[in-house]
Order: sequence, then structure tokens, then C-alpha cells
Amino acid sequence: MPAALGAAFILIPLVAMVAEVDWSNFRALVTSESSRAALWLSLRTSAASTLLCVVLGVPMAMVLARNDFPGKQVFRALVLLPLVLPPVVGGIALVYTFGRRGLLGSTFDALGLQVAFSTTAVVFAQTFVALPFMVLSLEGTLRSVGRRYEHVASTLGGRPTFVLRRVTLPLVLPGLTSGAVLAFARSLGEFGATLTFAGSLEGVTRTLPLEIYLQRESDPDAAVALSLVLVVTAVLVVALVHGRAGQRRNDGERT
Repeated sequence: MPAALGAAFILIPLVAMVAEVDWSNFRALVTSESSRAALWLSLRTSAASTLLCVVLGVPMAMVLARNDFPGKQVFRALVLLPLVLPPVVGGIALVYTFGRRGLLGSTFDALGLQVAFSTTAVVFAQTFVALPFMVLSLEGTLRSVGRRYEHVASTLGGRPTFVLRRVTLPLVLPGLTSGAVLAFARSLGEFGATLTFAGSLEGVTRTLPLEIYLQRESDPDAAVALSLVLVVTAVLVVALVHGRAGQRRNDGERT
């Protein structure tokens, strides 16, 4: 019974939203120039931030799962901090780090780079809020698979890079895939940190959640239609990746 209530708590609002969609004008509502630009920008920046989460998150997860060192719990708490921080606070922290007058802003200015209120700022904001999902997912997988197969490969003469590429990565691929999917989905829906750190400039920093927020004020029908597009996009990405992961698991079991 509680499980059914939980499922209903998630599904009923989605059904209510679908019921409000103006289907007769749906195509016109979601294919306006600003909507298409916002969707395309969201997909590009979410893909870039997911890649950045993989590059940064894999080493962090391996350090947390495979090493014991003083301050490890503090380090883990800091890594997970964006999960509990309000996204607006994360955006303010990024402004005071990468903004023109921020901690690293003068350095970036000297290099001729301006991060704040640019597309790069969108990627940074999305990475900031999505990175803990990658670390959590992969760290759990690394702990569950253990190090037995890596030790066997090492004793048979495998070099560290060979063991990482041929033993560790295949074993943790499901966790890595799940982490990447969660990071992409979180990036796709990011709003507060993006608005605070990157602003809302059409075609440059106005992602789909920001476009929905603006349309909510001027055209509620368009906001509902774009919300449905965002939900369907997220569902398709998650279903596609999990479907391929399931197929790989089945292939592995058969072999």
C-alpha cells in the first residue's frame, strides 16, 4: 500500500500536467524559435556536463572506494554537499569563484576567458549539481565488485593501465552508466544554479527549464507543453541507456 501511494504521488502530478496540454496547438507551442534553441542548448550543455562528471567523478569515486586516508569522511561530505545545498546557493558560490571579481575570476580574465554568464557557465553549474550522482553511483559499484579480479589480473602480470581498462572498467560499467544517466538527467533539469551563475540569454545560457519558467509568466500553455517535452526527453534517455545496460547484462550472463 505505501508503495502504491508513493507511485501515485509521482504519477498523478504528471497525469495532471498531461491533461492540461493544449494538444491542438502542441506542435506550434514547442517548435517556436526560442523553444528549439532552449532545447538544443539544454541537450548540448547536459552532454558536456555529463562528460565532465565522468572525467572528474571516476577518479573521485575510486579514491573514496579504494583508499583510506585522514579526513576521508570530510572529503565525502564535501563531495556530496551539492546534493543538499539549494541550487541558488551553488550558483552564488560559482559566481564568487569564477565571476569577474571571484576567487579565480582574475586568473581567467588574464587568460582572456570569461566564464560567468556564458555557455561555459551553464556547463559548470550543471556539473556542480550533477557530480555527486556520478560519484555516489560509481563508488557503490566499486565497493560491491571488490578488488579480487584486479588482484588476480595483477598477479598474472597485468599492468595497472591494462587492469583498469580490461578488468576494472568492464566490472563497474553498469554503475558508470547509471551515474552518467543520473548526471545527464540532473543536468537537463537544472535551474537555480544556472540562472544565478549564467543568467538567461536566449541561445547562450537560456536552457529549457529557464525557458519554461519564462513562458510560465507569459504563455502558460507553452510552459506546460515544454514541460512535457522535458519529461519525455528525460524518460527516453533513461529508458534508452538502461535498456542497453540490461541487454549487456543479459549478454554477459549468456556468455
